[in-house]
Amino acid sequence: MMLSAQSPASGRPLVIAHRGGALLAPENTAEAFRAAVAAGADMVETDLRLTVDGVLVCLHDADLKRLCGDPRAVAEVDLATIRNLLPAVMTLQDAIAASDPLGLLLDVKLTERAVVPRILAELSQAGAAGRTLLGLRDLDLIASARARTSEVALLAFAADPDSAALARAAGADWFRLWQGTATAKRAAAVRAEGLKLAVMVGQPRSVALPNYPPFPVGRIDRDGLDRLLALSPDAVLLDDPRLLVEALTGRPDVTGLSPG
Repeated sequence: MMLSAQSPASGRPLVIAHRGGALLAPENTAEAFRAAVAAGADMVETDLRLTVDGVLVCLHDADLKRLCGDPRAVAEVDLATIRNLLPAVMTLQDAIAASDPLGLLLDVKLTERAVVPRILAELSQAGAAGRTLLGLRDLDLIASARARTSEVALLAFAADPDSAALARAAGADWFRLWQGTATAKRAAAVRAEGLKLAVMVGQPRSVALPNYPPFPVGRIDRDGLDRLLALSPDAVLLDDPRLLVEALTGRPDVTGLSPG
């Protein structure tokens, strides 16, 4: 899968399992990746943070409280300690291996410019650059990554849904919109810049506020999916990829997995 290319030949959006498929198995684990493969996902998404001993690990939160009750920040703890607390935690190298042959979306939670060449080097050494989409939140990081490689596709996780032009100027190939901000006008603006559109379902919080969409991050219902598909996105990120596979194919539970 070359992510600098268009979406699948069928023209349908890429099905991206958010946090590896967080409604299929424990988030950001090899088990979730395997379940995502079985569910028919095209890609798995995982998060990157840095331990105190300099290891890139697949953890979403800045601290360990939600996952195991430890209030310490990931950046304050070494890999051995994290693995004692969370035995299934993956390093970037683990995630590259576990995701093969799917596409791999890396949501980089870091802002230090020095992390970009490290990530690119690990992808290159593993031969995974062509199937990786590198998600960055900072325009300077996007520009730094683009200056170093043309092989890895770059996704702008922009805070401003109307900043597609800035993302493109920095070197992005893709642009992320949240479900609540994904309008036809914004989708058209993304495409006008020559960018591919990825939509993240739910709200950017663990507990949804009483507005649209009425779900927290990663969650969606069929009505919401139908609204998104009307925008013809190039990719959709969601916790349960089976929902999108069903919407696209009309075949419920294509894997035999029971709903999460």
